Amino acid sequence: MSETKIVEIVTELDIVTARKLGRDEAKEIGFNDVDQSRITTAIGELAKNILLYARAGKIVIEEIEGNDMKGISISSIDSGQGMTEVHKIFEDDYSSSHTGGGLPAVKRLVDSIDIQSKVGQGTTVKVVKWLS
Repeated sequence: MSETKIVEIVTELDIVTARKLGRDEAKEIGFNDVDQSRITTAIGELAKNILLYARAGKIVIEEIEGNDMKGISISSIDSGQGMTEVHKIFEDDYSSSHTGGGLPAVKRLVDSIDIQSKVGQGTTVKVVKWLS
């Protein structure tokens, strides 16, 4: 198992770094080119959300194993303003310039997504993509 990779997100250049590390990790795990692109895109969206809504945070990338499967876990962690209506983010008619604009797209790219957010304390989004 490879080591956990952490990228501090404070500038747009950090998004590029996180995307590259994610692609490299996905390739090492054995994901095909299409899934590598999905993972890279998800990381980019999560990192952009950090800059847009929290101004700083980190992306944590790690290989995971479970039930005889391998996969990748990506966590986006910030201490920004937090979100008040996390449960509404994925509703078709919900849109807000202040909460999770790219999260519906991220959800479509991965196998699972978990969002923990507290107003005034920040948000953690954890996504998982399994090797099929």
